[in-house]
Amino acid sequence: MHQKYGADVSMVGAFNDLVLDLSSTQNVEKVLLAKTTKKSFPYEFLEPWLGTGLLLSFGEKWFQRRRIITPAFHFKILDQFMDVFNHEADVLVSKLEQQANKKEFDIYDYITLYALDSICATSMGVQINAQEDPNNEYARGVKQMSEFIFRRVFSVLRQFPALFFLYPFAKEQGRVIKKLHDFTNSVIEKRRRQLQAEQSIGKTEFNADEDELYSKRRDTFLDQLLKVTIEGKPLSTADIREEVDTFMFEGHDTTTSGISFTILQLAKHQEIQQKLFEEIDGMLGANAKTTVLTSALLQDMKYLDLVIKESLRLVPPVPFIGRKLLEDMEMNGIKIPAGTTLSLNIFNVHRNPKVFPEPEKFIPERFSDENEIKRGPYDYIPFSAGFRNCIGQKYALLEMKVTIVKLLASYKI
Repeated sequence: MHQKYGADVSMVGAFNDLVLDLSSTQNVEKVLLAKTTKKSFPYEFLEPWLGTGLLLSFGEKWFQRRRIITPAFHFKILDQFMDVFNHEADVLVSKLEQQANKKEFDIYDYITLYALDSICATSMGVQINAQEDPNNEYARGVKQMSEFIFRRVFSVLRQFPALFFLYPFAKEQGRVIKKLHDFTNSVIEKRRRQLQAEQSIGKTEFNADEDELYSKRRDTFLDQLLKVTIEGKPLSTADIREEVDTFMFEGHDTTTSGISFTILQLAKHQEIQQKLFEEIDGMLGANAKTTVLTSALLQDMKYLDLVIKESLRLVPPVPFIGRKLLEDMEMNGIKIPAGTTLSLNIFNVHRNPKVFPEPEKFIPERFSDENEIKRGPYDYIPFSAGFRNCIGQKYALLEMKVTIVKLLASYKI
């Protein structure tokens, strides 16, 4: 295998699947820049829930959706979300107080509920208060779906979609998906009616330019989609739902992972945690616990940025990216036939000792300005890269930074 395709390529088996696992920057870059690929296993297990939104679509539909969704992540929009991040992080800090000064505990569930509250408020404009009520129906449904998908991935029946009805949880999955869809649909329709009512009186009440308007109200991701038209027609409720559900899934799942592993690294490296605390304390002082964090304030926390980047290098939230070739592709002088499944091994890309000396060590300083200029654009890709890079990466980084600052301002981990 190595002689034929190169030392960075290996073949891995998953039941009767054969997958080419790629670890070199050159091959990973080639695949990420290719426009003749689509998402591969196990992404299809998400489709009954998420539909074919930005995550799962390809071709013309993907390009169209990417084009209309991109403005929703403009920095002016993201700035409006800072009050949500601050509020929900304060709730998280208060919830963790019951665990303070006790033995070790699993923080992952706390972070999951925090991320769910944040993503629902910013994507749909609704408060589900999952941190206050972990048994909230929507939060419970999201957790169940994650469990169903995990079980399907590792089931021997996964190769036979037609036999899905044999899964003991098949009917339950259908019921959970219906509840999740019903919830999102109801939020969409309610907000659509509100916007229509605003438009009927808005000409007299909102006589402001765009910049002033941003400062007066917070537009959610849903609001942006409701205002979009394609060839003069608005998006349907089903179209909007699959994008809102996609953003909700990606936004809470990967952010939860990123925050949790950053906390773990800080707990393992007390000297780094202390240095970061000193940066936070030096900037916020006695008001650290109550300061409302802004994107401008976070931007000035240089060491925080290094810590986050190094954490995402060591444990990328999405360690493998699956692609299926729609056309033949040449790699290391060998033709890879269409239909081949490729696994882009981001975990290994981030552990290239030529790029990251002592790759297993947690060294935030490796992302200092003088070190970053030595690396190529595909040596570090925690949010993927190329034209299908993560559209919400700035959102995720802001949320991660708010969370870490709020936690360290109140607790030693």
